[in-house]
Amino acid sequence: MKTEIKLIDYLSTRRSIPAFQMGEPGPSREEVEAMLTLASRVPDHGKLAPWRFIVYRGAERKRISEALAKIAMADKPDLSEEMVKVENTRLTRAPVVVAVISRAAPHFKVPEWEQVMSAGAVCLNLVMAANAHGYASNWLTEWYAFDARAYPILGVNEGEKVAGFIHIGTPTVPPTERPRPALSDIVTWVGDDA
Repeated sequence: MKTEIKLIDYLSTRRSIPAFQMGEPGPSREEVEAMLTLASRVPDHGKLAPWRFIVYRGAERKRISEALAKIAMADKPDLSEEMVKVENTRLTRAPVVVAVISRAAPHFKVPEWEQVMSAGAVCLNLVMAANAHGYASNWLTEWYAFDARAYPILGVNEGEKVAGFIHIGTPTVPPTERPRPALSDIVTWVGDDA
């Protein structure tokens, strides 16, 4: 039985787990669908749904990773053996990887920037939905999120962009904390009681 925690407790301890520190079991198709349902509940001015999902599971992750590695090695034929291994395993580190694809475009009423931010909100919601289902998650981009040559391999259409790849699995090591910014460094107060 999974332990329920309050949202405030979750947010105060939320941490990403590196994709290479995830393993099986991964979420089932039904769990992924439940996560995507939760992820899509974001601010969306104009109800445009200016984003979509691509779910990578099973052996297809290996084929796609190897195709991406060919691009990387063509660009850098002197890649070290270790980096070749990294490139060959891009989508196989976690059992499930979900691409959040931004379909932001000019609109008569909704600024494109708002549509892009909505896709970012989807990414964060998906991270939290995976955690709520008891899985580790990590929001990554990496070079292939920005390289149009990779888009046909990944299933990204012309005019679309990758907002992030959400890696989902079971942690193989306990999460570690990282330094967080001090509020005094990132907050500006405006008003009489500032």
